[in-house]
Amino acid sequence: MTLSHDVLIVGGGGAGLRAAIAVAEDDPRLTVAIVSKVYPMRSHTVSAEGGAAAVIRPDDSLDEHAYDTISGGDWLCAQDAVEVFVKEAPEELLRLEHWGCPWSREPDGRVAVRPFGGMKRMRTWFAADKTGFHLLHTLFQTSLRYERIARYDEWYVTRLLVDDGRVAGVVAVELMSGRIEAITAKAVILCTGGCGQIYPFTTNAAIKTGDGMGLAYRAGAPLKDMEFVQYHPTGLPFTGILITEAARAEGGWLINKDGYRYLQDYDLGTPSPTPVLRSMELGPRDRLSQAFVQEVEKGRTVDTPYGPIVHLDLRHLGETVIDARLPFVRELCRSYENIDPVRELIPVRPVVHYMMGGVHTDIYGSTPLEGLFAAGEVACVSINGANRLGSNSLPELLVFGARAGRAAASFASGVQGAGTSVRPAVRAQVEDERRRLERDLLQRDGGKEPISAIREEMRATMEEGAGIYRSGSSLAKAADRLSVLQERFRSVRLEDRSRTFNTELLAALELSFMLDVAESIVHCALRREESRGAHQRVDFPARDDHRFLANSLVYRDADGSRRVEYPPVTITRWPPGERVYGR
Repeated sequence: MTLSHDVLIVGGGGAGLRAAIAVAEDDPRLTVAIVSKVYPMRSHTVSAEGGAAAVIRPDDSLDEHAYDTISGGDWLCAQDAVEVFVKEAPEELLRLEHWGCPWSREPDGRVAVRPFGGMKRMRTWFAADKTGFHLLHTLFQTSLRYERIARYDEWYVTRLLVDDGRVAGVVAVELMSGRIEAITAKAVILCTGGCGQIYPFTTNAAIKTGDGMGLAYRAGAPLKDMEFVQYHPTGLPFTGILITEAARAEGGWLINKDGYRYLQDYDLGTPSPTPVLRSMELGPRDRLSQAFVQEVEKGRTVDTPYGPIVHLDLRHLGETVIDARLPFVRELCRSYENIDPVRELIPVRPVVHYMMGGVHTDIYGSTPLEGLFAAGEVACVSINGANRLGSNSLPELLVFGARAGRAAASFASGVQGAGTSVRPAVRAQVEDERRRLERDLLQRDGGKEPISAIREEMRATMEEGAGIYRSGSSLAKAADRLSVLQERFRSVRLEDRSRTFNTELLAALELSFMLDVAESIVHCALRREESRGAHQRVDFPARDDHRFLANSLVYRDADGSRRVEYPPVTITRWPPGERVYGR
């Protein structure tokens, strides 16, 4: 049996649901399906806390939002994409309001906004500190209106099918039964999120293993700007759970072991006409994470079994403000650290949070591989450049999820044929993938390498070699170690040979993608001999616009080798300038 749809979306989070709704609205004749390895409401979008940036107040402007985004991204942003993004973000958030998203309000009934790091104006909409939860609920409930949106919940995509240079569907495993099926489609949209699980400490859910990036990379689509990995400055030290930037937006302080607000020693905050936005704690995330490392080197952090930490102090905000504006932060601290932020300090450290890089797309979500689209964190349309500003990611998945959905619908409408016939070349790929999964993994004898050992070594390698600060030697060492791990993975051992919910098989498939994506990060970082945003080279401490005012595109060739190209950054109205910060 071959399953078939006009448009197939891989990933059921915010970007995937928004794309599905856009397809259904654009052309009701098309069949659309969402394949997700978890139930949609368990997608990682649900964990976003702080808010979504979009211009709404009269003292703000689209140009200011664009400039903050471009300068915050250290001039690596595609400015045409940023202009599209800031224009359509308010429209998307208002549409979400009409669909039922309960945005927090001011006493006079207006939508409330809060400050966020790197933004010179207050433009971050929020729903207390559970913004992603409410946003995802709203999208999911809205998607249920459309009968033509089918869902494959708890199916895992292992391969993109490509026919004569055009995507023809996917191969996926139904986790409940273990059956392996081809799902053909005229267009495929990747919305699988990021890859934070490549690192040992991350805010990312366990499901964020770079699957979509790996699928596109193996199919021949390039990955863009993979060297730019964002650390969030305030994660809980053991779990990596995010303590939202909203905690600092509401007035929280970062203090070192001496109780000193150490950020006053660093240039972090964008000069602002709005006094509330001059807070040291609201500098861009890359700068705050780098300041933490410097505090470690000065011996001014607190040692713990999980590495050095500093503290986030909310006590002066008071119980009323915390319960009204940051209830989830209080809940997380009580549940995972057994502390109450109303009365106690919160231990925090930088943890991997977001990939600025991803599958290379244009402003319509199209990739260079015909019929393949991408949106959300898995994609790189280049609005985030070298450092994403907080609260830009939620409107990004809405704006470009909708755009990718409409573009995929238009593409699918123009493809001739019913889409159900499977050409011999595609059928051969399906059978090859079935053999790989069954023979090479489920039925393999003699494997000696445990999945967990390779995964932990990969994570340690990435933190040591491609962390907040990197060097040529650390990256070269990481590249060598990852090559060894790739070879060891060929002998991975699976003890579970069952078909029903074989989580060990799933872990092996995820690890395979993570190793590919990790190598792309390290090799792109090794070639970028400058410091820009989240990519900080201690051996090349200056930004080099002469050589590297360019996006990196890494391709995986048919023989498994890599090549990296550097197309120039798209500049429309804002020429590169010094990224100036002051207190």
